[in-house]
Amino acid sequence: MKKVLLHTCTVVMDRWVVQSRRLGALVALTVIALMASPAKAAEPVDLPGLMEAFGWDFDSAVVRAEKVSEGLYLLFGIGGNVAVSIGSQGTLIVDDQFPEIMPKLEKAITNLGGGDVDFALNTHWHFDHAQGNLALGPKGTWIVAHETSRDMMMGNHNVNLVALNYDQKAYPAAALPSITFTDEMQFHFNGQRIELLHFGPAHTTGDTAVYFEGSNAVHLGDVFNRGYPFIDADNGGDLDGMISFCRAVHQRINKDTKVMPGHGDISDREGLLHYIKMLQTVRDRIAVMVVAGASFTEVQATSPTAEFDDEFGDPAMFVDRAYTSLKKKHEAARNAASAVAKAAAEAAAHQAATLKAGGEPK
Repeated sequence: MKKVLLHTCTVVMDRWVVQSRRLGALVALTVIALMASPAKAAEPVDLPGLMEAFGWDFDSAVVRAEKVSEGLYLLFGIGGNVAVSIGSQGTLIVDDQFPEIMPKLEKAITNLGGGDVDFALNTHWHFDHAQGNLALGPKGTWIVAHETSRDMMMGNHNVNLVALNYDQKAYPAAALPSITFTDEMQFHFNGQRIELLHFGPAHTTGDTAVYFEGSNAVHLGDVFNRGYPFIDADNGGDLDGMISFCRAVHQRINKDTKVMPGHGDISDREGLLHYIKMLQTVRDRIAVMVVAGASFTEVQATSPTAEFDDEFGDPAMFVDRAYTSLKKKHEAARNAASAVAKAAAEAAAHQAATLKAGGEPK
């Protein structure tokens, strides 16, 4: 089994999930202040700097387990939620937080009746969800992820959290996924079919939803959270894609499905729909202003998330990254339209010149 370093990712994401009053559950990422323009990457920090900034402490962290169904559990610690399947064929987990907290995760798994981790499925490449790969990989755990997430793990990347910029380093070979997929794949493990689904760029460019068919439960990683989401717009994350991804999952599940978020308490299909409606509402408001040429300051001043803040928390990072995502898409579309118009004008000019010279138009 491989057991290695995905530890950094999990911690940060919990801070991103703004504490919901109703849930009273998760740690919110406190964004220092909204800036007059979308956040440019601050001076990058390493893991110790991240720990200090957010007051995280692996030593005092407590891992809590909640039963989802027979043989399926959700672990809450520092970082992204970890789903655990335990049965006659072994132990499979979804996400693995940080290497520093891995001993506590492993102890919790043992207490639930599990053993060494046979498979670790990464919902995406961010440190707080996949850094535990650094501990699991060297132990022999088979690591699985979307092909784009593996590509991202192979390089150094800055994760712009608005309040700060985390410098995520490339993973060593032992911590990289050895199994990848493009659109979907299936496991048949511990008596049930487990589907891995990818619906395009969303939170990142390599997100995976993991559906446990026999348990009627799905883990969405950070595409779905119980607070405002983080969109990694600087690395290809896309708000429109996040909405599409959530809708695709919503269509595949039913009213009894348990929906496990990347951060926060377990929800259901109705909770996912509520989240989609929030995303769509905020997206539409910001998009109209982006098309009209509004600056980030002007968008910020309208408080586009106002009626959702009591439930989803501090909107600072979400609004910043949503604006950045939509503006990038608008500028790309505008540039594409300009290129088409320029090509058409050049073709027309060429044809006019040909006719004037007495030639045949082409």
